Amino acid sequence: MKVTTMRRYLFNSDSARRALCVAGSVGLVALSLCSDGNVLTRLHVMNTAKAEDSLSGGLQRGFHASLGDEGAMPDLDGAIGWLNSAPLSRKSLRGKVVLVNFWTYTCINSLRPLPYVKTWATKYQDAGFVVIGAHTPEFSFEHEPVNVENAVRTLNVTFPVAMDSNYRIWQSFNNQAWPAQYLVDAKGRIRYHHFGEGDYGQIELVIQKLLKENGATGLDSGTTSVSGVGIEAAPDWTDERSPETYIGYRQAQNFASPERVHKDSIQIFSGPGKLSLNRWGLSGSWNVNAESAVLQAVPGKIVFRFHSRDLNLVLAPAKDGKPARFVVRLDGAAPGENCGIDTAPDGSGEIREPRLYQLIRQKGPIVDRTFEIEFLDLGVQALDFTFG
Repeated sequence: MKVTTMRRYLFNSDSARRALCVAGSVGLVALSLCSDGNVLTRLHVMNTAKAEDSLSGGLQRGFHASLGDEGAMPDLDGAIGWLNSAPLSRKSLRGKVVLVNFWTYTCINSLRPLPYVKTWATKYQDAGFVVIGAHTPEFSFEHEPVNVENAVRTLNVTFPVAMDSNYRIWQSFNNQAWPAQYLVDAKGRIRYHHFGEGDYGQIELVIQKLLKENGATGLDSGTTSVSGVGIEAAPDWTDERSPETYIGYRQAQNFASPERVHKDSIQIFSGPGKLSLNRWGLSGSWNVNAESAVLQAVPGKIVFRFHSRDLNLVLAPAKDGKPARFVVRLDGAAPGENCGIDTAPDGSGEIREPRLYQLIRQKGPIVDRTFEIEFLDLGVQALDFTFG
């Protein structure tokens, strides 16, 4: 595990707080996770109104003067392909203010900023502003161009997207986070970067500053206020006590089934007994690999004791691509009005493509709840729980 040493900020994830090493005075703390030999990072950044107001106020009172020069923007020739655009380069972007947004389509922390990023792309386009989404994958199926294409279309992302499936753009920027935003001035110099969710007002003020430096006039000095919907809705940081939890053995933690996992082997698991908060388990026949657990016989279940408004799970259908049915229960009953966008009130749903599925969105007070998902078809791949 590599931990970047940067400025202390407000974090909501217990796992992040445990892993962080805090030092220095610039930027944000990054929680880094190793994946396939590449250092890849997710951040869970608390963005309370108080924190954002404080930072935005500080920015307006003199932050612009501290914008630095972090070097020339690297070229973008490492992409395996481009969506929504012909290939772009450092040379072709000269004269434009550029936001390079590192993201991956299954990452909840990458999805929740999208309403802001999409709005900025449209709002400032005529002023000489270009957004580039550098899609750098975490999971194996995110390397497949067709899956990225489908996600970009479903998420209504219309700005240029560089498919960085070989991590070459990530590495050329020396990037360390999903999401990460790099702002480049019209001369091709990186002037600002930000890791994680939040600070949208601050980022937009930097965009405006760089556009004005480039001669833009008549800009609206106000900052964008966006309410995301569905999977893109802002989290409830004030009452989230469950950390991102991987199911594959490479990064799994808090596993509570009585059986010890035999890596890359088919085995029968028993459902755990009474679960304490943030513990989870499997039941049925599964093959647990480094990235996921793959269902070998039906039915099979996963249970998780959680505390948050939203519960999301990265899922993929069987290798043959056939849709896979599931049923969700909350404290043993159908979720009703607490169903997520990918679950019906009776708890039923279907996995049709590999992506992040929102299975629970609670409408009432947030308390400790037991989540259960039962899969009714073979070959389902379960990868990663996230919360909000």
